[in-house]
Amino acid sequence: MKRNTLLYTGIAILFVAIGIYFGAKRLEPVAPKDTVVAHLFTQSMANAQGQPESLSQWKGKHLVINFWATWCAPCVQEMPELSAFQTEVANKNIQILGIGIDSPANIAEFSSKYKISYPLYSAGMSGAKLTKQFGNQAGGLPFTVLVGSDGQIRKTYLGRIKLEELRKDLLTF
Repeated sequence: MKRNTLLYTGIAILFVAIGIYFGAKRLEPVAPKDTVVAHLFTQSMANAQGQPESLSQWKGKHLVINFWATWCAPCVQEMPELSAFQTEVANKNIQILGIGIDSPANIAEFSSKYKISYPLYSAGMSGAKLTKQFGNQAGGLPFTVLVGSDGQIRKTYLGRIKLEELRKDLLTF
């Protein structure tokens, strides 16, 4: 009896360790698809006022693409910092874009309530698929992508952005 208990405990510990390993591995962003930025520039999304806008207008700029949702507390918490940062870098060919994984109505309401200095777009649930193409296999929010003016992905961040890290990373542009 004691021997079986030890055996089952050992097996349970092994499976817990395997679960932790694969759970942590799944949360790591994977390499984004090579064509995802080009695909993004072919799309139009509704802006905060509900009007469709072509994302190709942002070609040639260094982009900070922030995927967020109105129901995501860390997303909403980081937005004032990103808004202030957009004002700071406005004359440096750097543009922040907020792509909401939310309904156009929710984004419009959010936009009218909070004054965000960068464009907000509504991607709806197709935004979740887009984040996966950018390497966000966990599907967590916020998810931020740095894209160089050449259209190449430089870095991705899963979770609330650390502004000092973002500043340092943008110095490499």
